[in-house]
Amino acid sequence: MTSTGGRRTARRIATGFGVVAAGGLIVPSGVAYAEPTQEEVEAKLDELQEQADGIVQDYNEAKQDYEAAKEKADDLKDEVGDEKERYEKLRDEVAHFASAAYQGTDLDSPANVISVDNPEDLMAQSADVGYLSENQKEKLDDFSDSAERLFRLKDEADAALEEAKDKKEEIEEKKEKVEDKIAEQEDLLAEFPSADPASGGDDTAGASYTGPASGDARAALDFAFAQVGKPYVYGATGPDGYDCSGLVMRAWGAAGVSLPRTTYAQAEVGHRVTRDQLQPGDIVFFYGSLGHDGLYVGNGQMVHAPRTGKNVEVVSMSGYWDSQFQFGVRP
Repeated sequence: MTSTGGRRTARRIATGFGVVAAGGLIVPSGVAYAEPTQEEVEAKLDELQEQADGIVQDYNEAKQDYEAAKEKADDLKDEVGDEKERYEKLRDEVAHFASAAYQGTDLDSPANVISVDNPEDLMAQSADVGYLSENQKEKLDDFSDSAERLFRLKDEADAALEEAKDKKEEIEEKKEKVEDKIAEQEDLLAEFPSADPASGGDDTAGASYTGPASGDARAALDFAFAQVGKPYVYGATGPDGYDCSGLVMRAWGAAGVSLPRTTYAQAEVGHRVTRDQLQPGDIVFFYGSLGHDGLYVGNGQMVHAPRTGKNVEVVSMSGYWDSQFQFGVRP
């Protein structure tokens, strides 16, 4: 029998969703809510899990974009600093030879209308610097081209960094919304413990792989099994927690194989295999969006970092996960 507290929890969740799960209709204010059934909870959790996995991979991509843009901006800042030294040195040289030209000519000399406060202004008046030597002109041309290139790239890098920041913040906001929804679903799962499609895994802290894999695949699985029991953490690549692609990347990294960060990119490496071709160590991908992955263990099982609130685990691929399976990749 469901407790009064359970009914309150179910009602709160149903109110939060604002729908009757079976019909998908908006429920008017004041209408009594039926408690969600276990089947409705399972369906909603499946939907949220797929949504969350996709968003965290988008978040990982945005984070990479942000870090790359920031690194580029930092590098350009250093280059601009170096160029500033060249600029100041050239400015002194320009001031010197412009002053010399002025002292050796009459007041109508072109040197009198040249501003040495800004070498770019000097270049803009190129028609009036015919008296300069070829070497001096070459220095001015070189400076102008270099300065223009550096400041243009700096503007581009600043724009890219700002765009990456905006994207990262947007993804973080979406991630928080999904986590809130999952937290609500977990309240319901407390009433229906068997409703979790990923339940039944081995959550014992640390485990040992005893299967038939060898070589790099064995090293990857040994690493992944040693992480069993560590928490799932969005955006994490260890050592204290992992998301799904973070675990896969580190596991194969332990075997000396470099993999990209996201499930999307990991799906593009190596050799693709079908469900019946899977071998221990293969990366298995799920959902049409390819938002989730893990490592095939053998005997219809995989080791993976499932989602928020759960730990790295070994779980059967039968049922739910088989229904979401897309393909395998052999690095």
